[in-house]
Amino acid sequence: MFYLTEQFFSIQGEGKYAGVPSYFLRTGGCNLNCPGFGAEYEVEGEVRLGCDTYFAVDGHFSSSWQKVTSADTLTSELKREFEKIGYVPDMVITGGEPLMYAKDEVFYAVVENMVEYGVKITFETNGTIEIDFDKYPAYKSCTFALSLKLANSGELTEKRIVYQALENMQNHAKEAFLKFTIDTALVETTALQEIQEIQKLLPKLDVYCMPVGESRDTIWKNDRAVFEFCMKYNFHYSDRLHIRVFDTTQGV
Repeated sequence: MFYLTEQFFSIQGEGKYAGVPSYFLRTGGCNLNCPGFGAEYEVEGEVRLGCDTYFAVDGHFSSSWQKVTSADTLTSELKREFEKIGYVPDMVITGGEPLMYAKDEVFYAVVENMVEYGVKITFETNGTIEIDFDKYPAYKSCTFALSLKLANSGELTEKRIVYQALENMQNHAKEAFLKFTIDTALVETTALQEIQEIQKLLPKLDVYCMPVGESRDTIWKNDRAVFEFCMKYNFHYSDRLHIRVFDTTQGV
């Protein structure tokens, strides 16, 4: 059994496959909170800080999450959605942190079914959960967008960087790449050093950097600094197209 907070058809907004039509499954729950990203939301009068998908992270919202107990039911639903679309799009499984469910029987069966159906799956993951690729071989057919958290996330280094988990993904996944969410302050301080330390461990992986922001306004405050940072140090710049277009991170 696992939880979905939403599912929808859209365009991948960030990373290596930005611009590609994709069907999204967003799971509920995360092992990180990332208060440093500064997205404000209110819970019973209390202002909390988190990432831009706080509604899929904070357990306060779990009453609205959908419990998935049957892989066959969800698989059939997805195939019907693809028929309506008229083709089989890529699939992005995101969160929260989707790999919290990596060993879950229902979750894995959905992944296995989609891989067998010919769907190209990308996991948007913080890279902190170790995967047994031999025991769960369907993951070898998937792409892992490793959205590692840096100091600006507000999380402790030992919690957000798990080297064995990252090495396994680099060595066993069909494809993997690094994706960092950074802001102007981090560009001016520790971003380069932090990224280079991670590159020493994961030298095979391309680096994509994108601006912090849960809205157009906050994106605008960081995008130029990140853009110039990528030019200076030969990283890939990734915009956040869904936020540019819709000014939100939910349902798009």
